Amino acid sequence: MIGTLRASGSFSPAARVLFVNQLGINIGFYMLMPYLADHLTAQAGMAIWTAGLVLGLRNVSQQGMFLVGGTMADRLGYRPLIMAGCALRTVAFAMFALSAAVPAVITAAVLTGFAGALFNPAARAYLAHEAGERKVEAFALFNVYYQTGILVGPLIGMALISLDFRIMCLTAAAVFAALTVLQWRHLPPRTGAAAGSGPVLADWREAISNRTFSRFAVTMFAYYALSYQIYLGLPLEVRRLTGSESGVPVLYVISALLGIFAQLPVTAWCERRWRPAQAMSVGLALMGLAFTLLIPADHLPGLVGLMLVIACVTVLTLGTLLVFPFEMATIARLAGERLVGTYYGLYNLISGIGILIGNLLIGLSLDVTNGTSSHALPWLFLALAGLASAYGMHALHHSGRLTEQAHAQPALHKP
Repeated sequence: MIGTLRASGSFSPAARVLFVNQLGINIGFYMLMPYLADHLTAQAGMAIWTAGLVLGLRNVSQQGMFLVGGTMADRLGYRPLIMAGCALRTVAFAMFALSAAVPAVITAAVLTGFAGALFNPAARAYLAHEAGERKVEAFALFNVYYQTGILVGPLIGMALISLDFRIMCLTAAAVFAALTVLQWRHLPPRTGAAAGSGPVLADWREAISNRTFSRFAVTMFAYYALSYQIYLGLPLEVRRLTGSESGVPVLYVISALLGIFAQLPVTAWCERRWRPAQAMSVGLALMGLAFTLLIPADHLPGLVGLMLVIACVTVLTLGTLLVFPFEMATIARLAGERLVGTYYGLYNLISGIGILIGNLLIGLSLDVTNGTSSHALPWLFLALAGLASAYGMHALHHSGRLTEQAHAQPALHKP
């Protein structure tokens, strides 16, 4: 962590605030969210489908509003949207503590999601703005803080929920309240070059009609479908192989620790050897190949099968570490450093569709093949999807479009 702090210190004060902000956002979020479904069903007495609806509405309200949040960030400035998102999540988490009535819980879930749609593209656009030519390094650091929050948040939540669910919710709300004050006191105002210019639909049309960006976003579909399997397919495989959920937390701990300790050296290693698209292509290929490790799991003892799942998570996470910083920097460059918030918002919306389609297909294939001799087919499908995406990125790189567009766009101005 000393290297992380030293690297963070080489960036501007505003960038350092954004790093701390992301750490706090993930600590507060993961302090509560992993335990919400169990509380709603076991303590609040809701039906499982109702709890599923609550969690689903949170996700839809976030993914569906990313484009709106990104556009607002471009026009109103990044700082107000980050502050508004943190303040809104403060209110939402306090609502979870104060009422278990279904309307109140649904309202809190929707507000939680909308808050993420406000601060997520704004924070990324601000960091891209602030990092200048050091975007890749900045987003690598951003991911270290992101993963640290994912690791620390559930541990704090576990300690607090043993006292009382409301204490945990109010503590998480206090984290977001503190982040709101942090942005207000220490984050300078920044506005994108598109502030107050032209109709909103024209901005959306520009982003959607950017063929290189669209091709890049579609090529990255598999990235999100594969990376999300750590929350869907891989936990199910652990339960199938071992008959228990006790091994599932190990997957999250390994993934988070790799993100914390390996992200910076992996990114530096890639920057010395490859262009951004080449690093992403290798990362996507690794993510696909990770799932081939699960193909022989059916024919091995449960403990050995669990080791294969852990190996899969390790390779899958290494692949994401190769991709993420270069992916975030590429989006900003494809935006021409202008409608950066809008592009991040649209990209998040498209990636949400990728997660939805991927989860539906994998969930369906796991259901159909469960208990049959074809159980390895879902993993083979994921492997092929990753390799196809890697080939698509390779082709996009050799077409020269990523580099050409990055150099053809005007730079962002600083007000």
